[in-house]
Amino acid sequence: MGGKEMVDFNAIDAWTFVTILVLTFSLFLVITGAFTAYFGSGKSRKIGGGLLGGGVAFGIVWTLLGGFGDYIKIPMLTVVLQSIVVLSAAAIGAVLAIGLFLLAIMKS
Repeated sequence: MGGKEMVDFNAIDAWTFVTILVLTFSLFLVITGAFTAYFGSGKSRKIGGGLLGGGVAFGIVWTLLGGFGDYIKIPMLTVVLQSIVVLSAAAIGAVLAIGLFLLAIMKS
């Protein structure tokens, strides 16, 4: 198929789940860090810069260690199940990042 090799994508796999969770976590750290660095003042601005830098660094390191899978055609029921698992991982990562953001802001 166009010279591109297809591989299985399995969101139920622990490594895939953790990868989605970590990348979502780092994405939200970048977003909340940028928000805090831009709108904050003094200590909050420094914390925002730290969150932003940490999110970028964490995401890059994890991506370099893990890599990404290729696309594959899979049955519809599997797509639905995979989507639920991916959204669960994304929600957990987002909640963790927002929790860390709120904790950092409350302590400043």
